[in-house]
Amino acid sequence: MRSTATGSGTEDALASITGTGIGTGRRAHGRAKAQGRKGNTVIDSPSYSGTGSATGGRTHILFGQTMGYVAVTAGFFALGAYLGRDLSSGWAFVGFIAAFACLISMNFAVRRSGPLSAGLLFAVGLLLGLAMAPTLVYYAGANPQVLWQAGGATALFIAGAGAAGYATERDLSGVARAGFWALIALIALGILLIFIHIPGGALAYSVLGLVIFAGLTMSDFQRLRRSTDLGSAPLIAASIFLDALNVVQFFLRIFSRNNG
Repeated sequence: MRSTATGSGTEDALASITGTGIGTGRRAHGRAKAQGRKGNTVIDSPSYSGTGSATGGRTHILFGQTMGYVAVTAGFFALGAYLGRDLSSGWAFVGFIAAFACLISMNFAVRRSGPLSAGLLFAVGLLLGLAMAPTLVYYAGANPQVLWQAGGATALFIAGAGAAGYATERDLSGVARAGFWALIALIALGILLIFIHIPGGALAYSVLGLVIFAGLTMSDFQRLRRSTDLGSAPLIAASIFLDALNVVQFFLRIFSRNNG
């Protein structure tokens, strides 16, 4: 059962735009990931133990940079949500389109200018905050507890899936590919639910979304562990941030339904 027509449409637009952005970023880094796996095979050999130690240090630096980018982007998202608290849903949709454009631009800027790609990442956070503001304002007015529940559940979800993906030795590239196509199918289902009422459809949509983003989050954190390219930090951070943003959307749907 949907909360409001405006809130539902905004959330469906978020899934479409951010989901597509995640897929674009993953395709752009397909070759880099493959090269990273080959590089790790050489580094792990006994003959390159010194290089392995250096690579481990770069991995730790990359992790710190990436999570720092995620934190700053979340801060810009909060700022955008505050600034856009009085925006109409029409302006919110403009924010989604602008954020999508920034995501596409990041794929071209990441190899040329680190500061530019980081700036585009922060712009994505700000624009998505502006776009999500009307939905967040609605939930804050109708039932503020839902926001806290969704936020806490999202933190635990990302921490759990991220830790599992970072720790596992199993190659999750196949999970990432399957998750991308499953996400496309989920977007199609979300569009269908806008026009056709299916009993239990909204709940099924949210549960399926959580399953898909569990796999995508795991693959993103495994990519973070395996990569040694410090320049990839903004794009990996964008993927993790968008994972969290979509997850919180699904939890908002579930908790608002339970409280309704």
